[in-house]
Amino acid sequence: MNITRRQCLQAALVVIALVFLSLPILMAVWPSGWIWLPRQTEYEQMMIGVYGTLGVFLLWASRRPEKHLSLIWFTFWSSIVHGTIMGIQAIADETENAHLYGDVAALWVAVVLLGVFTPRRVTQRPDHCA
Repeated sequence: MNITRRQCLQAALVVIALVFLSLPILMAVWPSGWIWLPRQTEYEQMMIGVYGTLGVFLLWASRRPEKHLSLIWFTFWSSIVHGTIMGIQAIADETENAHLYGDVAALWVAVVLLGVFTPRRVTQRPDHCA
């Protein structure tokens, strides 16, 4: 069976979306890797809302990724920024080191997957109005 780059991107989008949608579960099961201290429930609710919404749209994009490249590249770049900031904070505060193996690692896995499998440009001509 020959797996295409597009199929790999589709699978990566589904996996990333499911991780984003699973944020409340991950926070409950592994708080040291997914919840920052001191606890701020308002912040946690915001992250669940933002990443849950992004997860839904990534699932939608997984069906036809070539039509959603701007969303995919937004996810790539915002994950670099968010993962870098959290990584620096987790290194600076040793009580937060577990995040390097939790949410920080998850964002960097997303960055690698999207960076490897997302096309830099669409090879088809865009649809034009008649």
